[in-house]
Amino acid sequence: MVQFSQTRFDRSFAALSDATRRGVLEQLMRSDASITQLAESFDMTLTGMKKHIGVLEEAGLVTTQKIGRVRTCRLGVSGLAEEAQWIERYRRLWEARLDALDSVVQDLKHRESSNGH
Repeated sequence: MVQFSQTRFDRSFAALSDATRRGVLEQLMRSDASITQLAESFDMTLTGMKKHIGVLEEAGLVTTQKIGRVRTCRLGVSGLAEEAQWIERYRRLWEARLDALDSVVQDLKHRESSNGH
């Protein structure tokens, strides 16, 4: 399971690392779109958009369906729940560390004002 999740996380985070792919996901949250429509929206070639869609499909974030000559894209079913949980663990860790640092700084300020400095 760890191997599977790690591979899945690698694909998800790699897909999300690109601004265009994040933009595609945002657009698909509003409505399904053809690859041609997406390419036009992002002012890019059809070939370039197909590559982006391929990365998103491989990560399970987008699915496509071809009807006739039109390939329609929609959000995938896998979602990002596991990835969000992984990120949340690190967010809580950093929040705890920053809270501890804040306590140290406040203690130092209090000591400094008590000593008349």
